[in-house]
Amino acid sequence: MPVERIQKILAGANIASRRAAESLIEQKRVRVNGEIADLGAKADPAVDVIEVDGVRLRTDAETKVYIALYKPRHVLTTSTPHRTDKRQTVYDLIDRKDVHLFPIGRLDADSEGLLVLTNDGALAQKLSHPSFRHTKTYKVEVVGLPSTEALDKWQSGVFLEEGKTAPCSVTIIKGSPKLTVLRVVMTEGKKRQIRRVAAQLGHNVKRLTRTHIGMLGVGSLRPGEWRDLTPQDLKALKTPAQEVLTAARRRIAERSAAASADRQSSGRPSSGRPHSGRPQSGRPSSGRPRSRPNSRPQGVRTLVDMGE
Repeated sequence: MPVERIQKILAGANIASRRAAESLIEQKRVRVNGEIADLGAKADPAVDVIEVDGVRLRTDAETKVYIALYKPRHVLTTSTPHRTDKRQTVYDLIDRKDVHLFPIGRLDADSEGLLVLTNDGALAQKLSHPSFRHTKTYKVEVVGLPSTEALDKWQSGVFLEEGKTAPCSVTIIKGSPKLTVLRVVMTEGKKRQIRRVAAQLGHNVKRLTRTHIGMLGVGSLRPGEWRDLTPQDLKALKTPAQEVLTAARRRIAERSAAASADRQSSGRPSSGRPHSGRPQSGRPSSGRPRSRPNSRPQGVRTLVDMGE
């Protein structure tokens, strides 16, 4: 194999995306022949010994591994906790030291539920990065009973320090004045986003459990248990939940209805363009309907439209 930049070698070996591989190097988690690698350094994987977190890089075609884990509360997702942090990590729970696994989406230490770990860097990038708008579903227990106004704000997006959150789906599973259980379907995951949004709306989170990634559910797994995914599981993992797309279509329909009502109240024709006042040309009709380049409502294409 030729001499290449280390981040390219890591990406080619499905350790991580190239950008994530650069982050691994900057965090000094990559060594070449026993020495900490520098960003931009090159290596020959056929000759040099490349290690990530102490695990030697395999340059042959590595078998893809996909694992579903029920992450318990107070267990860390990271593989390298702070040296003073003695809590367990998810890697302590999985007996697979033969491959370098990384998570598809993180869960903070106080949260629990479904976590998928894999050595498939391309899939992890596609299902984790916010630009792909893949869905993750949570069961959220909050203090009090959120009002319709609060739920509308949550679904439309709330401003945090990093910016406005993307639209999401929030529905009440069970509500009471003391404690309410919500189903939240999201396409992004800012740091502790659900907890911060809920607190801003006046309803602190008591318990947070991720139940699904895409359409893959946690199933019968108990906290701390894990299993290998089947081909059917992988198909479910890659399939987004429908709530968010349905919510996006509903918002587009509401905007269209509001725009139509505005045109009618202002006296403008429904086409939205002022009438020219010129007479019709009088040319006979060909009897053939005019073709339309796109009959779908504008904006109903992909989940990316929800970020508007």
